[in-house]
Amino acid sequence: MATRTAHDQTGKGAPDGGDLQAITLRVAKVLALIRPAIQRDGGDVELIEVTGSGVVRIRLLGACIGCPSAAMTLKYGIEQNLRDHVPGVSGVEAVE
Repeated sequence: MATRTAHDQTGKGAPDGGDLQAITLRVAKVLALIRPAIQRDGGDVELIEVTGSGVVRIRLLGACIGCPSAAMTLKYGIEQNLRDHVPGVSGVEAVE
């Protein structure tokens, strides 16, 4: 499923290097706020990268690996928080 960044929707294209760095810093800050809730359940999350199209790539760790609720946590916990608080985030995907 293709998603578009806020930049794409305004016709400006993908974020430039400075925008991408700013987005990455904001993503890291939001993940730091979310992390304690994930850690309370024995899991963790690691930021891998934010792509030029605004996709946040993360690695789920600990109890999140193989957890049946991991997909829900990813979509409705992590992705929703990032979209709400970081303009330019177009989606979140887990990597191994």
